[in-house]
Amino acid sequence: MNIIRHEMGPRFSEMVTVDLGTARLIYLSGQVAENPSLDITGQMREILQHIDAMLATQGATRKDLVSVTIYLRTVGDYEAMNSVWDEWVPAGHTPARATVGAKLIDSEYRVEIQATAAIAGAAP
Repeated sequence: MNIIRHEMGPRFSEMVTVDLGTARLIYLSGQVAENPSLDITGQMREILQHIDAMLATQGATRKDLVSVTIYLRTVGDYEAMNSVWDEWVPAGHTPARATVGAKLIDSEYRVEIQATAAIAGAAP
């Protein structure tokens, strides 16, 4: 087993890959929008694009997601968040998901998403 930490900082890594030899688990830290002035749909789209890009660095796609936790600053954003999510998540490949109302670290962030993916094969 090999643990690979990506974009490691003093408090957390943006992504951690656990290489089990025949399969890899990919853990993404909580992702927030680069532009927090966007509304909930804009923040969702930005975060999901970033998740796509991060997964691609490991040869993974959104179809490989096994678990996602979505933190919403305002539970009233649930429907708008789901409208973007429903466009993004591939039919037949929906991961286990929890959505939680939470006080986020910055009051401008409307949503934060943490995700885990699993893929076959050793690290590239």
